[in-house]
Amino acid sequence: MPGSTPAATPRPFDGKAFVRQLSTAPGVYRMFAADDSVLYVGKAGALKKRVASYFNASPKSPRIASMLSQVARMEVTVTRTEAEALILENQLIKSLKPRYNVLLRDDKSYPYVLMTQEQWPRIAMHRGARAIPGRYFGPYPSVGAVRETLNLIHKLFRLRSCEDSVFRNRSRPCLQYQIGRCSAPCVELVEASEYAESLRRATLLLEGRSDELTDELGRQMESASERLDFEQAARLRDLIAGVRSLQARQFVDGRAADLDVLAVAMQDAAACVLLLAFRDGRNLGTRAFFPKTNGSDSAEEVLAAFVSQYYGEQAPPREIILDRDIPDRELIEHALSSAGDGRKVQIRTSVRGERAGYLDLARRNAKLALATERTGHAAQKLRSEALQALLGLPEPAARIECFDISHTMGEATVASCVVFDAEGPVRGQYRRYNISGIEPGDDYAAMEQAIGRRFRRAMDENGVLPDVLLIDGGAGQVARARAALDELGVQGVALVGVAKGPERRAGDEDLLLPDGRTVHPGAESPALQLVQQVRDEAHRFAITGHRGRRQKARNSSRLEDIDGIGPRRRASLLKHFGGLGGLKAAGIEEIARVDGINVALAERIYATLHGLDVPGATPTTRP
Repeated sequence: MPGSTPAATPRPFDGKAFVRQLSTAPGVYRMFAADDSVLYVGKAGALKKRVASYFNASPKSPRIASMLSQVARMEVTVTRTEAEALILENQLIKSLKPRYNVLLRDDKSYPYVLMTQEQWPRIAMHRGARAIPGRYFGPYPSVGAVRETLNLIHKLFRLRSCEDSVFRNRSRPCLQYQIGRCSAPCVELVEASEYAESLRRATLLLEGRSDELTDELGRQMESASERLDFEQAARLRDLIAGVRSLQARQFVDGRAADLDVLAVAMQDAAACVLLLAFRDGRNLGTRAFFPKTNGSDSAEEVLAAFVSQYYGEQAPPREIILDRDIPDRELIEHALSSAGDGRKVQIRTSVRGERAGYLDLARRNAKLALATERTGHAAQKLRSEALQALLGLPEPAARIECFDISHTMGEATVASCVVFDAEGPVRGQYRRYNISGIEPGDDYAAMEQAIGRRFRRAMDENGVLPDVLLIDGGAGQVARARAALDELGVQGVALVGVAKGPERRAGDEDLLLPDGRTVHPGAESPALQLVQQVRDEAHRFAITGHRGRRQKARNSSRLEDIDGIGPRRRASLLKHFGGLGGLKAAGIEEIARVDGINVALAERIYATLHGLDVPGATPTTRP
């Protein structure tokens, strides 16, 4: 157009000029595209040398060449040490999810052994956020490894495993005490000092200090024998035998090994990293990881990224054995040693003897796990394409959400929302909604409230919308969900109802399609199989949330909230009546017969347990 000024062509990034201003200090570099999206994050022991390697004349792989052609600018952060560079790199990769980095898909489901901080600590398996106060031992590569460890701990040291809600309301020992796996601290059949000593011994075992534990127990056994306390000496003898039996079964190379064995398998753009873990000579089993390669076809690069990211989050063992050498091996080794508890971490790629056998085992399991995963992905793709055809979508759904409602006769209503993408469940984006302000048991209103809350926020914040929205219910729930979407002006979402058949059998569901049709795909339909998978996950997630909310509500209305009831009186009441059920069945006169309970307090207890107005309480004004 005459008089118009042509748009300026962006100048290509001058990498060599950028390198000239860098120092040789350790740090992290970031590459940005013209739209300011992050292309790549990397670490370096010497920034100048590392960044310069991208812009020299040496040949580059197609993936690196493509990345460099998009670089519009770079930023660096200088760190004091290589260990700090490794930590910062992991943090940035996790938060920014760069387009060209290999990404470890961390589902946060690593199992731990938890030892709580309480008067009578319990020891149990834990998954998820480490929000409960206490010590966490792990992570373990599998749930089976945790259960084997806990089985040993309960057998040797008789520590409690029950939840607090059960522990507080016991009036007599449970079956775990009868079979010799708990010392019954719930009814104080064990001294506090003795229980604390058992905890300390269990901690030594969990920390991998079993030799120290057996030496200590041996000295205590000799001391007991000298005092002629033969019963105590026999108990210590049996305990030593149990620990040594474990050591005899699980020694590696004649000593207590503390190592991880890692092998990688790749096919096309898919990768599997197989972890085989040993702690204190115990084989803790295997775990398969499937990193997102983002176009990388280098097994060495994938393995290097896994080592950096995984051990940036988890404490490394003394020895890490890899099935191949990796870039920056010495840098990573030094960083892991510096970032840990002062122990030197050794990364080895050449081993012989029994370790070579473990490496071969890891390689074979990595190939098998990758083949299984690819078969699962192929089936998932087939189901996704079938759903596309059934719903008439222009392309397979990239995001599916499903809502379900759970309650018990209207009590503690909870709505769940689960998310699936092309690779399966995206658990980090699951949500639960506590439903309130509706008639108990009104599933239609509950669904409308949950849909409104989820999509109102998405519209206000310009958030992501699903391609397909599944509603676990029939025409009524779908109509209320549609009303909520229409009120918010949500468009482009295929709304599908999943109605159970007359017999409520799996595979007999009817689908209420967006165009108003009702279809019956049948159990053999891949599309229905995908819908069932998502719906069942929503159902599971809703039930779990409902049970938790219901239990919390019931716990909060028990004896703890009654004025004048402390631990001693609560224990007396539960012991006298054999538990909460017996107390609820008792009258005021019977309750008042318990030592320390007068008539006025008995009336408050009875009223609270039966949902009556508490005598002497200030009336609550309701609108």
